[in-house]
Amino acid sequence: MTASAPSFQISKHPAHLGLGARVIVQETFTGDHAWYEAYGERTAGDGREGRLVSLHTFTGPWSGWEMHPEGDELVVCVAGEIVLIQEIDGALKRITLGPGEAAINPPGVWHTADVAAQATALFITAGVGTEIRPR
Repeated sequence: MTASAPSFQISKHPAHLGLGARVIVQETFTGDHAWYEAYGERTAGDGREGRLVSLHTFTGPWSGWEMHPEGDELVVCVAGEIVLIQEIDGALKRITLGPGEAAINPPGVWHTADVAAQATALFITAGVGTEIRPR
């Protein structure tokens, strides 16, 4: 997809914020390693300054962990309640977010989330180099 798209569903097509104040709508999000790898290749010219903006709705706990080595990730709860779990120096830190509340996943910190009912969150991520592992 391109930035010229008149409208798009950010929950299906994340946007890349690139150098020169560009916004580039991305291919359909699958959440797997291949998607992140292809995203990294498409946006490599922006280096670690590029940001991935995505919106996701969850109805249960995440099935995996992820880590973004190139920069902070901002997580904003839009609806419901999400418990962000960060693994820092071998210890688990839990941060409960309700609507309008936000937290930051620092670079290199593995994180996952628990959702008891339904929750929606907006993510602004330094997506280059994202790693995923099973939970």
